Amino acid sequence: MFSGIDEVDWASMEHAYGPADDVPELLRGLASADPAEREAALDGMYGAVHHQGDVYACTLACIPFLFELVVDPGVQDRGGVVELLTSIGGFDLDEDDEAETDEDEIEGAANYAMAAAAVTAGAGVFFELIADEDPGVRLAAPLALATLHRHPVRVLALLRERLPVEPDEEVRLALVEAAGRVALRHRPLAERVGKWLGLLASRADSPGLRLAALAQLARCSPDGLPGDVVPVVSGLLRQMRSVPEESGDRGDRGEHAPPGGIAAREDDEPEPGPDTTPDAEPVDPEPVAPAETGRGEHVATPTLVGQLRSLSAQENAGRGAPWAADLLRTLHVGLDDRVGDRTALLADQLRSPDRRQRIDAVRMSGGLIRAWRGPYEELVALVGDQLSDPEPRLAEAASHVLEELFGLAAPAADALAARLAADPGSWVKTWASGPPGLCSPVKALARLGDARAVPALAAALELPQVAHDVGFAVGHLGATARPLAGALRRRLAEVELDEGAYDRASPLLAGLTALRAGEAAPEVLRVLRGAPEYRGEWLRTAALRALGSFGPAAREAVPELRALVRRPGTASATEAAEALWAVSGDADAVLPVLIEGLRSDQVHDRRAAAVALGALGPRAAVVAPRLRGLLAHEELWLRVDAAIALWEVSGRTRETVAALLTAWEQNRHVRVRVAECLARMGPVPEGSAAAHVLRSELVSVRRHNAMDGGYGSHDIHEDEKLLALCRQALRGTGKGSTS
Repeated sequence: MFSGIDEVDWASMEHAYGPADDVPELLRGLASADPAEREAALDGMYGAVHHQGDVYACTLACIPFLFELVVDPGVQDRGGVVELLTSIGGFDLDEDDEAETDEDEIEGAANYAMAAAAVTAGAGVFFELIADEDPGVRLAAPLALATLHRHPVRVLALLRERLPVEPDEEVRLALVEAAGRVALRHRPLAERVGKWLGLLASRADSPGLRLAALAQLARCSPDGLPGDVVPVVSGLLRQMRSVPEESGDRGDRGEHAPPGGIAAREDDEPEPGPDTTPDAEPVDPEPVAPAETGRGEHVATPTLVGQLRSLSAQENAGRGAPWAADLLRTLHVGLDDRVGDRTALLADQLRSPDRRQRIDAVRMSGGLIRAWRGPYEELVALVGDQLSDPEPRLAEAASHVLEELFGLAAPAADALAARLAADPGSWVKTWASGPPGLCSPVKALARLGDARAVPALAAALELPQVAHDVGFAVGHLGATARPLAGALRRRLAEVELDEGAYDRASPLLAGLTALRAGEAAPEVLRVLRGAPEYRGEWLRTAALRALGSFGPAAREAVPELRALVRRPGTASATEAAEALWAVSGDADAVLPVLIEGLRSDQVHDRRAAAVALGALGPRAAVVAPRLRGLLAHEELWLRVDAAIALWEVSGRTRETVAALLTAWEQNRHVRVRVAECLARMGPVPEGSAAAHVLRSELVSVRRHNAMDGGYGSHDIHEDEKLLALCRQALRGTGKGSTS
């Protein structure tokens, strides 16, 4: 084995962490008799040689040796190596990717293409592995074939032939998933696959296999789903709960959870039964991460792979069908914008007697609400019901989901308040390092503006170290949190102005800013004057914002602010000018400073100046030509800020609306800012371009900021805010007209 490995000039290559001269050792480690050494080697391959899916020259050089490993029956844990090869060779560079590739990325793109070609060229070996004695290999081989082999009809025929004779339930599900993957990648076969999946979904011999067929049917041929898909899936879940182990021998393998797939014959009419087989564009060519692939008993290792396996084992301990959650996630992905069906299915899952199924449902509910708009009152209330469950993982999962919902969490408000009342000791969480933070139920209740969160915030303000997110919570509570102003002021007065001042003072300043607590001006001025060098600029910015929010109540700060604005062209001068205008209304003092800010070399500073000039309104009309000139700037966000400021200082809407609508189409993330301006201008005339854009947004089911593969903690809040602003702009509660 590994003939010629020492002849490769590994030292001349690099991986994610430097020279690749350690790669031969990693490859030999994959063949070791020691399970800990094998796992460490696999971890090293993913961590360095195939770091985050990247393909380097050394990754390409590994491919022949990895194929040697997977065909040698004497090597253990070959399923993991099959997955590694699938990930290395499974990347597809589509037309959009090619169009966006710049010169610096050409080499990387070439490596992906060469990897795909090399692994695809050897993919024939996976045909033999699909009947390997090692169940872990059989588990990984179907997806490898579906992803890599050039002849999808042959692959589908093999998957179909293998299904009725495969003894292991998880491997059977992997066969179904692989066929679904083929249908997604090779669309001419999708109809055939869909027919077979439909038969399998209604006649397969196990509820798990039927659920897998429905999941893949939703992905590759959703029109073939039964009209009563929700009760059908709910019935299958009940059957799976009643039978701890599915048919087939799980043996002593790990608790792996494949997503679910399928196959079909070359003939047009698939035959009924749990066998069959059916190809199109890559839909989900994500790198295949190391997962539990049935490798027998594993020793605990400190590697990433080992930690992931341990977490998965803990999560799935005691589950009769640990893969059910993955099948349901796949089904939800396939159901896509069918929010009603998905909501009904999750509601049923949240009523399940199986706590693990409810944990899965809570997490999937969060994913659904993040991506899609819809009526979620019942679903949210059911998530709230989980807060009282004695299973800590369930209550914790529900808390995290509700924390992200902001106003949408209202149906769970009483449950959140009950949770807080039942466990005051959990209101603030402490960590081994870093400042403490509010627990999820406190944040969720505060984001609802619910006064029942105030006692928790008051308690947090009495701790030796104030929670870093107290100020944000106060901001969401608004006037409801007014009783906290005294504690915020007292704690700010106690802050030592040393290198840690920003971390200690910024939560307090944020809270005072939100409350517009002008009585705290002396304490804020102390911070402004004594800000240390370390993070001093950040601290001064927070203090200036607080003073500006106080308005005329902070008039004692005017001399200090006038001194700061005498340094025009700096960010601090712009911030001081904003505060001075809010406190004194002296346009003559601040206008020259802000005009100078518009000339800054830094886009951020020019944006800040434009926003501040807009706040002056007609008093800054003299800058209209300068703002108009920025409408052609290459930086989109500066164009948006300049357009809004132009309307604010001139009252002219035509230029502003045109610029804002162009930005709306160019970048979805500016839409809230644009809608805020349109709402203030309102009413938007019926039949106008602005009205069309706003109404189109309101009828869209997809959240404007939904992302595939990631999300932000405020995404739902921002999207709901956008919807409210669109309605407001169309109702016309603003102060002007967009005509």
